[in-house]
Formats: sequence, structure tokens, C-alpha cells
Amino acid sequence: MHNTYFNWSSGKDSSLALYHILKQKKFQVSKLLTTVNQDYKRVSMHGLREELLDLQANSLGIPLEKVKLPAQVSMSSYNDVMKHQVLQLVEDGYTHCIFGDIFLEDLRKYREDQLKSVGIECVFPLWKKNTKELLLEFIELGFKAITVCVNAKYLDETFCGRLIDKEFLDELPSDVDPCGENGEFHTFVFDGPIFKHPIKFEIGEKVLRGYEPSKDEDDNCFTQKQDDNTNWDTSFWYCDLIPT
Repeated sequence: MHNTYFNWSSGKDSSLALYHILKQKKFQVSKLLTTVNQDYKRVSMHGLREELLDLQANSLGIPLEKVKLPAQVSMSSYNDVMKHQVLQLVEDGYTHCIFGDIFLEDLRKYREDQLKSVGIECVFPLWKKNTKELLLEFIELGFKAITVCVNAKYLDETFCGRLIDKEFLDELPSDVDPCGENGEFHTFVFDGPIFKHPIKFEIGEKVLRGYEPSKDEDDNCFTQKQDDNTNWDTSFWYCDLIPT
């Protein structure tokens, strides 16, 4: 079997991708790799507390490695940190990496180009699958997840801190992908067929946070003009989950 690490987000797509990979028996997934905001001690983008990430990895029974990043980081700095981390994984004998991406072509190309340069092969178990069918499969398999971050451009506060179920799917606006593949929402998975036991938590406060695009001249992450923020998602609702 291929010695493999998983690019773990703590959310539903990662969980479903891991479920399918474990069934294949081709990959030995012996490490989860997650980026963490070192200033706030939370999972990048998702805003999930590190303690819950640790509990999740423990329930999965797979060692977790965290990539610590500052709250404000340019794309060039991000690439440098990730390259250093992955080179160490290559030294440790890893040859493959799993991602939960579904249809974002540019993101897939970016991942493949970056990892090919250091000898890692990317695997995308959910690639090009119907996102509504994937979410229904996720629910029917018995996975349990809650939204921890929603993009206020697409969804209001009521969608933050909600369980992922058929009612949630039915109520999503027509311009929102069922799996949130365009960044409309992010989730925390706390139970399911790949977990040894559920992760216990209580729901804390909801907060609305705003962001601005990077002004780093060397940062090619954003292609719009500096004075044009129409394509930049600036506001997100976060639901704090507290371990119990």
C-alpha cells in the first residue's frame, strides 16, 4: 500500500473522501495534515478550536500533524511553509496525499503542481461527483456534521451552527453548491462510520467577521484589481463550538 497523508480540513468532504479511501485498501493513511491559525489556535478558514481538531483525530485513530500559520500570511509565505512541511513528509517516506476537492479545476492544478515538484502524487476520491448526491450519501452513511463557518455573501446567520441534514440541503439557496464547494460554508464532522466515538461539544456564540484581500505585491492569490473587491468574499459568520 502507498504511504499516504491526508490533507485534513475537519469537514464533511474530508470525512467522506477518507471513508472512500479506507475502503479501497490501496493507501495506508498514517497522518492527517491540517493548517492551523497559530494566533487564534483554530483551524484555518473553518475557525474550529484546536482542541476539537485534536479530539477528532483521536476518534479517527490517525496521527495529526499541524501546520502553524500566522493570521495574516501571503501566498508566497504559505507556499514556503507548506513546501518545507511536505519535504519532511517525503523524507519520512510519504508518496501520496489525499484531498477532498470535488470540482475546482484551478485548485486541483495548484495542488498537483506544488506537490509534483517534491515527488508527491495527489489523489481526489470525490472528483467530479455530483455534489448533491455526495451530500445525501454523507447523510445516509450516518455522518454527523455542523456548520461552523458560512459565507455571508450567500448565507445568513441562520445557516451557521446548523446540523447537516436533508432539511439543510432543501433550504439552501439555488446559487449555493450542496457541498459548499465554492466556499459557501464549512463544517465540523463529529460522528460517523470512520469514527471510534462521537466528539462532544456545545454550541457557543455566533460572530460576524470581515476580511480584506492581501496587499502583498508578491501575492498572486487574488487576480482582481486592488480597487475592485467584487470577487472577494469579505464577511463570514462563525459558530464557536466548545469541547465538553
